[in-house]
Amino acid sequence: MEKKPQPQPQPQSGRPNRPMPAKKNDIKDQYRVNERIRAKEVRLVGDNVEQGVYTIQEAMHMADEQGLDLIEISPNAVPPVCKILDYQKFLYQQKKRQKEQKAKSTKIVVKEIRFGPQTDDHDYNFKLKHAKGFLEDGDKVKAYVFFKGRSILFKEQGEVLLLRFANDLEDYAKVDQMPILEGKRMTIQLSPKKKEAAKKPAAPKPATPVQKAEKPEAEEE
Repeated sequence: MEKKPQPQPQPQSGRPNRPMPAKKNDIKDQYRVNERIRAKEVRLVGDNVEQGVYTIQEAMHMADEQGLDLIEISPNAVPPVCKILDYQKFLYQQKKRQKEQKAKSTKIVVKEIRFGPQTDDHDYNFKLKHAKGFLEDGDKVKAYVFFKGRSILFKEQGEVLLLRFANDLEDYAKVDQMPILEGKRMTIQLSPKKKEAAKKPAAPKPATPVQKAEKPEAEEE
């Protein structure tokens, strides 16, 4: 009986495992600074320089004279645009601006609330309470009445319900879209009202001192 040849072990690759790349600082990687600038000529801009095109050596020398850094702010321009600034302060301003932009670009959430054309008061009040909570959290509210089958005959009743809903939320929301029928749905859309800053109470006026009545002088006899 012939012996089956044993499978030869595969030689291991001598290539070492590559370490995972370190997480890059996004802001630092966006801008080249000082010796990292590759261009032979750059355009200098800013209030602290005479604006114009300089060789990289001239621009570096000007930055050294001011004790600052040469920062490439527009690498795709021809020639690249640079500023002479304090690099650490520049990074701080960029991070601050990035946070402000992120805060402004908040995600808008739309919460949906469904009614039937003949919603009773208990169900209505329950959903009204939820809508107030959504609006207080800064979310939009899209309420709709769904007409199933022959209930489309009650579309006027559905419109009245949605208008009542908007009226009950007038302290919390403004109407973006009045009731509109789309297929088997009648919808209304509301946005939260901006909270007004609380007015400072007026300072109380100082009390006017009460003058004591003078006693009449006794008449001499």
